[in-house]
Amino acid sequence: MAEHVQQHAAVGHPSADNEYLETPPGSTYEHTDAHVGPMIKFALWLVISAVIVHVGLAGMYWLLVRESTERVDTQRYPLAVNGPARLPAEPRLQQFPRNELYGFRMKEEADLHSYGWVDKNAGTVHIPIEDAMRLTLERGVLTSRPADASKPEQVDVFPSDSSSGRVMEKRRQ
Repeated sequence: MAEHVQQHAAVGHPSADNEYLETPPGSTYEHTDAHVGPMIKFALWLVISAVIVHVGLAGMYWLLVRESTERVDTQRYPLAVNGPARLPAEPRLQQFPRNELYGFRMKEEADLHSYGWVDKNAGTVHIPIEDAMRLTLERGVLTSRPADASKPEQVDVFPSDSSSGRVMEKRRQ
């Protein structure tokens, strides 16, 4: 490669990099690169800053640990009354919703199959569901409309599905 450069210089084609081909006597690095002095100063200040930050963090940690051990001995809320635990304001969440639902359903089932007062002052009572259904049928409270004998009953007309039974339509069987 040196032969190529010497041939190039001998031909008379000067290059901009020709002055940097040889290192000047007494030089140990390229003078056009960054200076070493400021880089050493920067590294020194970086190390000093890191040491100061670490010492400061260690001091803060030591203070926080000391403060937390001192607070263990004191009461957390000194003005709090040493009484029974207070419940939160209403409405409260259910602690055991399945158990409460089971109890509610058992009570409702017992009410459906027993006699009892709904309102004693008004004289209103409840009776078992079987007796209530039997009495309703005996009294004829749920009678259907009387069949109109003048109209013949249409067998081929059925309630439509899309109208939930409000409209009648003819269907093939």
